[in-house]
Amino acid sequence: MTTQRQTLKRSRRNRLIAGVCGGLAEFFGINAFWFRLAFLVAFIPGGVPGILIYLILLFIVPAE
Repeated sequence: MTTQRQTLKRSRRNRLIAGVCGGLAEFFGINAFWFRLAFLVAFIPGGVPGILIYLILLFIVPAE
């Protein structure tokens, strides 16, 4: 029995800006709406936390 290990990648199919939320959703097996909502909530108090985390993930997580 072989198991294929899923890797975190930015999504090409489920993307609005760069595919970060879509890739996280595919990796964790949940709807991308929840990741988008989390980034939006993190963006509200001044913008820095949400945009900083998103930009870090944009450059760290490879494209699909």
